[in-house]
Amino acid sequence: MRLWIWIIAIVGAALLAAAPLLGDAVLIQYGINALIFATLAQSWNIIGGFTGYPSFGNSVFYGLGTYGTAIAMVQFGLPFGVGLAFGAALAVLCALLIGFPILRLQGHYFAIATLGVSAAMQAIIANLDIAGANIGLVLPLTRADNMFYELALALLIACVLTVAWISKSRFGAGLIAIREDEDAAGSMGVNTTLYKTMALVLSALFTAIAGGINAYWITFIDPASAFDLTLNVRMVIMAMFGGPGTVFGPVLGAFALSAVYEVLANWISTAAALLFGLVIVLSVIFMPRGLADLLSGFRRQGPGYLLQNIRLHRL
Repeated sequence: MRLWIWIIAIVGAALLAAAPLLGDAVLIQYGINALIFATLAQSWNIIGGFTGYPSFGNSVFYGLGTYGTAIAMVQFGLPFGVGLAFGAALAVLCALLIGFPILRLQGHYFAIATLGVSAAMQAIIANLDIAGANIGLVLPLTRADNMFYELALALLIACVLTVAWISKSRFGAGLIAIREDEDAAGSMGVNTTLYKTMALVLSALFTAIAGGINAYWITFIDPASAFDLTLNVRMVIMAMFGGPGTVFGPVLGAFALSAVYEVLANWISTAAALLFGLVIVLSVIFMPRGLADLLSGFRRQGPGYLLQNIRLHRL
């Protein structure tokens, strides 16, 4: 990856780290939300973008991260850090348990299986007394938005660095080989089951930690919100909008779509969802491979890149 891209990324991270100095509470709250979604999109990118497995089960890991953190803090009186680790451990264990069987499926079969896991996990949690059943759990109230902002930023940086390592490593090459042709990858000596499971575990780890941070920030969770399928859909949309299988694409996609939605919600609240959907449709038409590809395409071809996409993909 070119040096100037990393320089821009480092400068951007420094500016984001300095945002709390502005003292704007609304900006910080928006920033926490955007940073968490950027981490979720980047986490999905590991299994969906690099490995080519369209997972709709990341909401399971997010939910386990939220509930693991909440149960540790509320039911056992443990500190937030311990709760965060407990939630992450639950998600990683779940990824290991379900990874080996469901990752033998491919394409829409895999997607349907992950949807089933998400629905089943929500039903299980809704019937556990220790998890507050259908009522949910209320976490200790804390007013420390700056702390949550810095935690969310640190998690995103760690996730981006992990994805950058994947993109340059032998492990990442194996994932890309699986995405392009799994049978050929297996015949070349790639342990496809192990590689896919490792990708799912990494995706689960970052997703669960993001869920734990969000749980303590909002201080209330219930099964419907913790295992919300629309959350997984937003991860996918943001990753696809930015550019799946790239290092910075999902982050760009998450920031861009979060900003678009906030602007639409503030200025045209009644039609925000409709116009947000229109933005996504137009992006699919003009830049089907995401923002990351758009930037490089514009540099090479200028505005003709957009028309080429329409012709190439017959949209």
